Amino acid sequence: MRLDLTDNPDADDEAFVIDQTLAYNGRFVQGEAQRLCVFARNDDDHIIGGLTGKTYWQYLDISFLWVDERYRKSGHATALMSAAETEARRRGCKRAIVDTFSFQAPEFYRKLGYSEWGRLTEMAGHHERYFFRKTL
Repeated sequence: MRLDLTDNPDADDEAFVIDQTLAYNGRFVQGEAQRLCVFARNDDDHIIGGLTGKTYWQYLDISFLWVDERYRKSGHATALMSAAETEARRRGCKRAIVDTFSFQAPEFYRKLGYSEWGRLTEMAGHHERYFFRKTL
């Protein structure tokens, strides 16, 4: 056996491992992940906020939520989350999961009804990573 350690993998090699994992998982759980993105745009059609994630196995899994600093505290993040949760329900999702860091938005998710189920400490030496979930 030979191990290849890289931070720049061949795209086909990476895809092969992902495909094999998904094929294995498919023996136990039906349904594939479907991307879900919501974008907030200003009058000039520039993105001022966005949410990326996916739905699978009756879960909404939020990857990234961002709002331009000039537009924060105006309800845009809440609107993005609401739109994603509504679409997730339409897709049959029963729950949502998200993680965030202590320097990001843990209180924001709590205000939206998410509850903490896990936490990692000492990320980069002094930050915490929070894991949240919510029943939709």
